[in-house]
Amino acid sequence: MPRSWLLATLAACVVGGVLAVPAPTPVQAADDKKNQKKEIETAIEKGLEYLKKTQAQDGHWEAQGGQYPTTMTALAGMAFLMEGSTLKEGKYSDQVKKAVDWFLAPARQQPNGMLGDVRNPTESTRYMYGQGFGTMFLASVYGEEEDKEQREKLEKLLKKSVEFICKGQTLKKHKKAEGKEVDIGGWGYVSAADGNNFDEGSVTITALQGLRAARNAGIPVPKENIDKAVNYLEACTTTDGGIIYNYGGGAGRGAGRPPLTAAAICCGFSAGQYKSELPKKWLKYCKDNESTFLAKGRQAHNEYQTYYFGQAMYALGDEKYGEMFPDQKDKDKWLSWSRFKDCYFEQILSSQDKTSGAWTVGGGGLGGNIGPVYTTSVNLCLLQLEKGILPIYQR
Repeated sequence: MPRSWLLATLAACVVGGVLAVPAPTPVQAADDKKNQKKEIETAIEKGLEYLKKTQAQDGHWEAQGGQYPTTMTALAGMAFLMEGSTLKEGKYSDQVKKAVDWFLAPARQQPNGMLGDVRNPTESTRYMYGQGFGTMFLASVYGEEEDKEQREKLEKLLKKSVEFICKGQTLKKHKKAEGKEVDIGGWGYVSAADGNNFDEGSVTITALQGLRAARNAGIPVPKENIDKAVNYLEACTTTDGGIIYNYGGGAGRGAGRPPLTAAAICCGFSAGQYKSELPKKWLKYCKDNESTFLAKGRQAHNEYQTYYFGQAMYALGDEKYGEMFPDQKDKDKWLSWSRFKDCYFEQILSSQDKTSGAWTVGGGGLGGNIGPVYTTSVNLCLLQLEKGILPIYQR
């Protein structure tokens, strides 16, 4: 299938007063932009080289202490795909091929379509993360693969993986404000059967992105599962537009969580929902809590939140916020991709270890400081969004 698919710029700093500084000249601005572009290209190259060096001989990556190999392999693999490499072409085609071969290894194949290895303690209790991320990676590979034999292997695995995700979805009843009762379904750390029908927001987003990547690649995904997931996210939306940790029944339970809300926006935008009310509610929540999303320094779930908020802002671009909220006339205050870059890119660039090429601090979303493979993969994703190569990340 052919390829189709705040710190330096915060010149005025509010700290109990306004510090006025001269505006940069057009020539200075152009030079700054050119220099940052070069910095980004260098950082990407070093980061990818770090991942290349740390890939295991059998093709997988893992977090510290052997944690989450399925998730880490999928996220690192996505970083190489976003660079432009495929199974057959590109500077890192060998790394992509080794990662895919690891997923396709006969010893890893399971009749029920599970991608994780329950013999690993971290995967036995949280295998649905790997299922979602793994499906997203394999679907992105499948979407670019032209070799018939390899496509057949990937298609078979993806169909089983999608089936596993759909069977693992919870099923609950939710009464909407107008009195209508609907089926809702999210995902928990393990399947609904293994987890006593427990679900929560972060895994639901991961599973949903995996399903949408599969559907983008032409793998059948039952509409009813997508509909139940969207209903689930709506049921987990507070009156001010935030997404709560998990569905517990009743309208007033829990406070909205910024990382989950940012992740929900990605799912809405990846489905092309720019005009529906739900993504607008989530986006308004982000705007109302702007200091949480566009602030310097580390926060709870920093990489997880930034990973999804960055995707949402890239999909939003620099104009869609105004289209979604036409009453907001001050463009400088819109949420946008440019504002995200202004806030985060220098932080990302300055925090990279220039010797190894890795980003070494952070975990977020999966728990604790799980190591540089995760953080490096997340930051490489953000730095490469503008390449617009993979359908799951395109506008």
